[in-house]
Amino acid sequence: MNENLIALYSNQQTLFGRGGINQLVPLLAENPQPTLLFCGRSFLNSAVWARLAPALNAQILGYEIVSHEASPDDIDGWVTRWRGHVDRVVAIGGGSVLDAAKAFSAMIQHPLNTARYLEKVGDTPVQAVTLPLIAIPTTAGTGSEVTQNAVVTDQQHIRVKASLRHPVFVPHIAILDPDLLSGAPDRVLATCGIDAFTHLFEAYLSRKGNLFSRQQALSGLQLFFRAWPHLNRTDSTGDDAREAMMMASWLGGLSLSSAGLGVIHGIAGELGAIKPFHHGEVCGRLLFPFLDQLAETGHPEQQRLMAELGEQLFPGDPTPPALALKAWLQQHAIVPFWQGGPTVSPEEVDWVVSRANSKNGWVEYDASAMTAMMTAAWRIA
Repeated sequence: MNENLIALYSNQQTLFGRGGINQLVPLLAENPQPTLLFCGRSFLNSAVWARLAPALNAQILGYEIVSHEASPDDIDGWVTRWRGHVDRVVAIGGGSVLDAAKAFSAMIQHPLNTARYLEKVGDTPVQAVTLPLIAIPTTAGTGSEVTQNAVVTDQQHIRVKASLRHPVFVPHIAILDPDLLSGAPDRVLATCGIDAFTHLFEAYLSRKGNLFSRQQALSGLQLFFRAWPHLNRTDSTGDDAREAMMMASWLGGLSLSSAGLGVIHGIAGELGAIKPFHHGEVCGRLLFPFLDQLAETGHPEQQRLMAELGEQLFPGDPTPPALALKAWLQQHAIVPFWQGGPTVSPEEVDWVVSRANSKNGWVEYDASAMTAMMTAAWRIA
């Protein structure tokens, strides 16, 4: 009997549909208040910004540009600059932008420095207070627009990638506009998409899951399968694919919040503390050797879940589901992001593996298994 109880935390309001970003200015104008925008530089150079800027600038105090995963020092600097001046936040961008805005929105309501509240290293629990936040993703991968956590990374001082986490940190409003994915580079579409897949897949396999969370994850996986081969097409098929991937990413955020993640993220979180690699690419690289190990698993619950997933995704295929999944993902990817790329040193592998864990997986992967995943995913030099 599964005694796991699943909690669902979601946005108070979610707007989904092509052109949805056009609702932002009317939303802000309905309730005028001092508002700060977080975004990436690419958004400020986009046609969308050029079109919205005259009306949007009238609704905001200013903006902060996020160019990388925010550090505790970044967040503390923003808080110092804007404390007492901002009552609402808008975030338009990828996962790093949304996480930065979520962290700022929470920390501006807290008295201590950000590092004091971080999981893994902090000594003070977060409180149930944050500024209202409107989150508008321009990539489909992290699902940050619907999660309770804001990821913070410090590769310089304390070498940690960890979260600020509380149910009230879920953005109040999410605007999911698939048109914002149009024109993104193939590598961005692919590595963000595989991040969404990994959220859905690990949540599906989680020992914390139940029928509720697995059905949620399965719905997202089915949408991912519709989207993955067509993300960069410029026709109606591409529009449909980007719409499906935006929805899959949102469902991935819901799924990971409900059921948690597994060893891929257990490794990726530690690697992210020392290497400036794209998180989605890290997850995708680790996914393939994980699937190789998964195909050989003897764990009965993991076997059962994979058999059920195989019947949904590859009905009638006699290939072990994990291997069928690996082959399909690689054959239909719009760019082979797992090929080539940077190196990782043996010392870095040891550092990561000594700190990594299997999170919510059914199988507890030991150091040798995690080392094998890393050495299969990167050139070691």
